[in-house]
Amino acid sequence: MKIAIYPGSFDPITNGHLDLIHRGLLLFDRLIIAIADNPDKKPLFSNNERLEMVKANTDASNRIEVMIFEGLLANLAEERNACAIIRGLRAVSDFEFEFQMALMNRRLAPQTETVFLMPFEKYTYLSSSLIKDIARFNGDIANFVPEMVERKLKEKFGFL
Repeated sequence: MKIAIYPGSFDPITNGHLDLIHRGLLLFDRLIIAIADNPDKKPLFSNNERLEMVKANTDASNRIEVMIFEGLLANLAEERNACAIIRGLRAVSDFEFEFQMALMNRRLAPQTETVFLMPFEKYTYLSSSLIKDIARFNGDIANFVPEMVERKLKEKFGFL
C-alpha cells in the first residue's frame, strides 16, 4: 500500500488544499493529512478547529486519515511508513523553500520521496493567509473555501 503524507497548517483549509488532496488520492492508496502543531506560528484556528474543518471537508473513507502532529515531518513519515510527502507548488516563489525542505527531508528520511503537485490553475494564487486577510474585512471568500470554512471565518471575525 502506497501511503503519502500531506502536511500543512491548514489554517484554514482552502479549495486549493482540497484540490491537492484529490490529486494525491489519484496517486496514492492512502493519504495522511498531517495538521502541523507549530508553536512558533500563531494560527487563527485551534488544532481542534482545524482538525474538524479538514475532517468535515474530506472523504471519510479509509483512504484518508487526518491528524495533528508536532515534531519532524521526516520522523512522522518513517513512523507511518509513508513513501511520499506531498507538497503544493503554486508559483515559482514557492519552489526555493519547498526544494530546501525536500532535500532536508530526503536526508532525514531517505526512503520517503517528496512529490510536488500543482493545483488547478484557478487555485494557484490561493493561500490561507490571503483568505484570512480577505475574511478579516468581510470580503467574499465563497469561491475559495468550503461553505463551513467560510462560516467559521465569518464567526471568527464577528460577521455572523
